[in-house]
Amino acid sequence: MQKQDSFIDVIKSKISEGDVVLPVFNTSAMKVQQELVKKEPDIRTVEKIISTDQSLSSTLLQMANSAFYKGLVEIPTIHAAIVRLGIQEVGRISLLVATRNQFKSKDPQLSLIMRKLWQHSVGCALGARWLAKKCQLEHLENHAFLAGLLHDIGKLLVLMVIDQVQKKGPALPLTDALVLEAMSSLHTEQGYTLMSLWNMPESYSVVSRDHHESDYDRKNDILILVRIANMICNKIGIGLHKDETLVVSTMPEVHHFNLSEIDIAELEIALEDSKMLTR
Repeated sequence: MQKQDSFIDVIKSKISEGDVVLPVFNTSAMKVQQELVKKEPDIRTVEKIISTDQSLSSTLLQMANSAFYKGLVEIPTIHAAIVRLGIQEVGRISLLVATRNQFKSKDPQLSLIMRKLWQHSVGCALGARWLAKKCQLEHLENHAFLAGLLHDIGKLLVLMVIDQVQKKGPALPLTDALVLEAMSSLHTEQGYTLMSLWNMPESYSVVSRDHHESDYDRKNDILILVRIANMICNKIGIGLHKDETLVVSTMPEVHHFNLSEIDIAELEIALEDSKMLTR
């Protein structure tokens, strides 16, 4: 126990020192998001931003042609992707593609954990948006998506700190158990702090802080959408954990939106398909 506590203390100390390279967003993706929040976003502007980023455009097309989006005919261009999927969905996919680069490490152990964390973040983002649409909360779709994508940002921060410590030395005695415990213990507090540092809307920061809390705001629809998506991802094993004993349909969050067992089953199937997006 002392070894575990000292490991977490080292991570907390490194974060508090402020000498940490924080996660950053891809510039092209942020430009797309800035365009999409306008009352009348310009499709041509979005297309131009994406097309000038080779990595973003190629991966976007690959994802747009995946089973999750159920296209019958292959999408050959960014313009065709926007026409088929809609500008908002293309923007959401662009953000997914762009944030993926943050979940990487040269350390094989950390890299595997980051990849699973990335899969979980994507699953929660897509799941929360799916739920918002199912619950006829279209005005919350983008908010639920982004809140779901960022809800575990504190875990990524912890992993990046560990990665930086390993590079600079002295190296920490890493085990999966220690790393997972550090993420579990620190991620909500550090996630909230990081989101505030980024000047993110409080609604997103609260999700990063309260998505595990038993005492949460029962009127916060965005938080509840992410909590449901998070539970379903954990049930079917999208991410770092798998708990098949979870009966999501009985949870109070599900009752809040009057979702049925069929609704939950449909989302589970959709999220299983979404795994292809993160391979």
